[in-house]
Amino acid sequence: MWRHQLAGLARWQPQVSDVHMRHASIPEMAAALLARHPGPLVLCGASMGGIVAMEAVRQAPDRVTGLALLGTNAQPESPEMRQLREQAMVLFAQGRVEEVIRPNADLAFHAADAALQADYLAFVLRAGATQLIRQNRAIVARPDARAHLPQVRCPTLVVCGEDDRLTPPALSREIAALIPGAELTLLPHCGHMLTMEQPEAVNALLREWLGRLPG
Repeated sequence: MWRHQLAGLARWQPQVSDVHMRHASIPEMAAALLARHPGPLVLCGASMGGIVAMEAVRQAPDRVTGLALLGTNAQPESPEMRQLREQAMVLFAQGRVEEVIRPNADLAFHAADAALQADYLAFVLRAGATQLIRQNRAIVARPDARAHLPQVRCPTLVVCGEDDRLTPPALSREIAALIPGAELTLLPHCGHMLTMEQPEAVNALLREWLGRLPG
């Protein structure tokens, strides 16, 4: 998911966290992230990673010196999505992971691209049923980040694909409106997995934004 950013942003020595694979709730993931990486942090999170990043800035606002939120959602889970996730988790527990994930691969991108969909499907399936169930439970129980976003004071970049069908642009507009001074960019011809579908555009945005951060 971050392959192109690790290469394209090497100047800033980016690291990809695995806290979402090791903990059972969004607050626990954020606390583990902060514990593993002491000192000032610039956080960039996409989708679930953005939810973890928003929780991390709530827990340690003085340590986060920059926040980039890509294709994510500050709202709590809706009743409709909760029901869909509960149904999916039942199927995961029955070993029917691919049956659930394969149809959703098409929703992750703006255009039907067999190679991108295969990459996406492969890394989701590698997570396995147990991990997917735990992550979905964490998402279902996620906090409402909108309550603390107006208190965020670090430079913030919000990016979303114009054709994101999983976290539509309205959700990113809401985040950008809540965070004082946040910058919002919508990428044309791009879906939810923007780091994979439009890597050069994402890298250009992040490079320009990182270059303007203090220090």
